[in-house]
Amino acid sequence: MRIFIGIDLDAEVRARIARFLDGVQGFAPEARWVRPESLHITLKFIGEQKTEQLEAISERLRHVEGGAFEIRSAAYGFFPTAKAPRVFWIGIQAGPQLAALAESIDVAVAELGVPREDRPYSPHLTLARAGGRSGSPKWRKGDGPNAAFATLEKRLAAMGELDFGTMTAREFILYQSQLLPGGSKYTKLQRFPLRQT
Repeated sequence: MRIFIGIDLDAEVRARIARFLDGVQGFAPEARWVRPESLHITLKFIGEQKTEQLEAISERLRHVEGGAFEIRSAAYGFFPTAKAPRVFWIGIQAGPQLAALAESIDVAVAELGVPREDRPYSPHLTLARAGGRSGSPKWRKGDGPNAAFATLEKRLAAMGELDFGTMTAREFILYQSQLLPGGSKYTKLQRFPLRQT
């Protein structure tokens, strides 16, 4: 079972992003666009795990502590760079609590043999990928100048600053990810509440 841990978006932020996507998808028709209902903020990608390992992971996650906090979805960018774009994303702005939560989760599941992250936490919402290429922010073999998002980039520059609003993160979620021909399908397996302040 392929699993990851993330934060779901609230309905209002998701609806604003969905309206934005409706307006811009035509500027990069070759890209694979994420369905609005699939949008989430990844805290930790775990990958393939045996079903019996799920309970041990859940048990570790139940001990992760943190309080509710504000998250703003605004700005945009391209991975690995705007000149060699493979991924189009929206920025996530939050206080230190978001990175602290990701770090606590990383430490908790590392005790079960899940490899630790090797780069600083960089929260974002992936909106589109060029072709069938990787969503990794890191530079990959085969990356280079391309026109996949050229028209989109010009249109976005003319729009000015993007802001999709603020929400309160009150929980994090253990998800299952299934890779299907029409794109990934995410199923919520378990919710872990954050302390209300």
